[in-house]
Amino acid sequence: MRPAAVIFDCDGVVVDSEHPTLVMVRDDLERYGLRLTLEELEAGYIGGTVETVAEKARANGARLPEDWVSDFYARMYAMLRASVPLVKGIVGVLDALDSAGIPYAMGSNGTPEKMQITLGQHGLIDRFRGHLYSGQALGRPKPAPDLYLHAAGRLGVEPSACVVVEDSAAGARAARAAGMRCFGYAPRGVHDGLLAEGAILFNDMAELPALLGV
Repeated sequence: MRPAAVIFDCDGVVVDSEHPTLVMVRDDLERYGLRLTLEELEAGYIGGTVETVAEKARANGARLPEDWVSDFYARMYAMLRASVPLVKGIVGVLDALDSAGIPYAMGSNGTPEKMQITLGQHGLIDRFRGHLYSGQALGRPKPAPDLYLHAAGRLGVEPSACVVVEDSAAGARAARAAGMRCFGYAPRGVHDGLLAEGAILFNDMAELPALLGV
């Protein structure tokens, strides 16, 4: 069924920023006493905020400095300003939605500043027509459903008529709690966390227009 609106996560769905950020987190946590693989980080830490990463890491033995969150943000922003690619095929998805007259928004746990940095370097800010929403700015990041419900309200579309595109279990959980269908982008194959939250998996962004009926 064709959706009335589509809400995209940002990191790992629109911009390919997930992997370099994961590497930064992994290296930092190892430096402060917690050794995790990228797979373990992706399964247990990604989809929240830098603040929740710090909370979980400290609970699991990482001896993070008090200013780690602010320091990490500064280094992450510098990395992203240098260069962050788009997810392959995402522009074609936006083109297809525009051609079909289907509105779309972004619902990211990242800060507004981060979205301006990553989307701005690719000229995508105007394409979202002001519909860029941050769970941190809202005060209710995913996996709470508030961010997606807020985006649907601003788009003027009933939640049940929206589709969410996500790459994390936390985001898929937020979509499910909001009563929205979720397509889970899993470019490396099966993603157990997305499946567990009821997301419909796809592996190539070029597949998404057909899945959306456009």
